[in-house]
Amino acid sequence: MNKGFLLVLMQPPPTLEEEFNAWYDTEHIAERLAVPGFETDLRYVCIDGAPRYLAMYDMASPDVLNSAAYLKVAFGNASPWTQRVTSRVRIYRSFGEQVYPGTKLTGRAARVLVLRFRALPSATQDTIIAGMRANFESRPQTLQVRVFAFDTGAGVDFLGFVEARAALGGALNLEAFGDCRNALDLVNTYALYLMIRLAAAVRTC
Repeated sequence: MNKGFLLVLMQPPPTLEEEFNAWYDTEHIAERLAVPGFETDLRYVCIDGAPRYLAMYDMASPDVLNSAAYLKVAFGNASPWTQRVTSRVRIYRSFGEQVYPGTKLTGRAARVLVLRFRALPSATQDTIIAGMRANFESRPQTLQVRVFAFDTGAGVDFLGFVEARAALGGALNLEAFGDCRNALDLVNTYALYLMIRLAAAVRTC
């Protein structure tokens, strides 16, 4: 069975950013990882693009989000702090299946590149996968390439997720995605949140 995923892009207002990070670090991560089936939880900060924050969760299967353990802490059952923070944050929440290669987990990469193709027919999946592989698998910086599918009900959002050991140089070959290139609406580069925090702490020493 292919693994599930939950990928969340978040933009808190500047006045909430400190509380947002405190909530995430002290409550939210531990709460999610306590749910059976959640296998990873990594946070990132955008260094090229927006929204500012990315959270990436790998799950044993997409069905984890339907489990009683998850529903106990999600949506209307979320904690008061979660409801307070998330009510003030702009959120893009996507979830579903890792369609390529299917069973890999997120590692600790120096850089992560996220590409989003919005509201495509499910039949375009192979084109998106082929385009991601053609663009990134042969690059020396690339650690792994994955593709995720989020069925919105009005089409599928495909998310390309590239983990790299260094910045990914070079232009994007849009022709490799065929007509799907017209659905590309996000190309963001991220760094690990903990590394950004460490760098900020060093600068203030």
